Amino acid sequence: MKAAYIEQTGPPENIIYGDLPQPEPAGRQVLVRMKAVAVNPIDTYLRNGANYWEMPMPFIIGCDLAGEVVECGSEVTRFKKGDRVWGSNQGLLGRQGTFAEYCAIDEDWLYPTPDRATDETAAACALVGITSHLGLFGRAQLQAGETVFVQGGSGGVGSMVLQMAKAAGARVVTTVGNDEKAKLCRDLGADHVINYRTEDVVKEVEAFSASGIDVVWETVREPNFDTLTAILAERGRLVLMAGRDARPEFPVGPFYVKGCSLHGFVMFKASADEQRECATQINEWLNAESLQPRISHRFGLCDAAAAHKLQEDNTLHQAGTLSGKIILKP
Repeated sequence: MKAAYIEQTGPPENIIYGDLPQPEPAGRQVLVRMKAVAVNPIDTYLRNGANYWEMPMPFIIGCDLAGEVVECGSEVTRFKKGDRVWGSNQGLLGRQGTFAEYCAIDEDWLYPTPDRATDETAAACALVGITSHLGLFGRAQLQAGETVFVQGGSGGVGSMVLQMAKAAGARVVTTVGNDEKAKLCRDLGADHVINYRTEDVVKEVEAFSASGIDVVWETVREPNFDTLTAILAERGRLVLMAGRDARPEFPVGPFYVKGCSLHGFVMFKASADEQRECATQINEWLNAESLQPRISHRFGLCDAAAAHKLQEDNTLHQAGTLSGKIILKP
């Protein structure tokens, strides 16, 4: 089968598009023919040598997938041949990734694809959707009627947070860097959009919500905690999802006197049951068409290196050329 893989960590140019043996499903594994896969920042960190865990070599990159079941292991109970499925959490914790024509995946990490969702839509929702749901509802315990601030509402995770918060009955304010992204966020349902390049974020938030923000979702690697603390409401919750090596200053006094709480998490440490609960809600929203992931670029699997470079340029170097997810078709 064709796959995008590495034989040693390093830059995007290390990605090889070539032939690897097709896996055979065993036990609780399902063999899935890939129809669409998505690129995530963590894919680029692993490819570049982030030492989170030992990786098998050659290593197939990629976390997210959508496709069709073509064979089931002897212990599979959730799926059958011909089922459409989507999932994430591959290419992590020593598992092989999804950038291939076929993948053997434990059924616990797969979910039925809703009838009204395309494979591209399901793949684009996978890691970013589960991450957003875990943070908003599992950690921050968002309630209807509350106010959410999300940094970068046009991005992969940011746009998911925006839409999920709206679907849950919250008001949402977000930041963007240009007029095009501002329109995108308004189209997704944002109640107020702030251009952080030309407007004062704190003043704009205060004008929007005098009592402050109940849930702040930070997407950047080096947060400005003074600004975030200033906009938090009493007992506000701050969610972090990036910045493994970040060491920014933190305003302990102003934060704790408001009774605020800080929630840091990584999606791949959530259990299979926790992630399945997220996927169930995501499927309901996909069928209701109240959740529409933003797809910014599409590539063939043979262009995985170019896709990784685009993701890396935007994640690490703030190129600003990406508004949503990158999808590859095997």
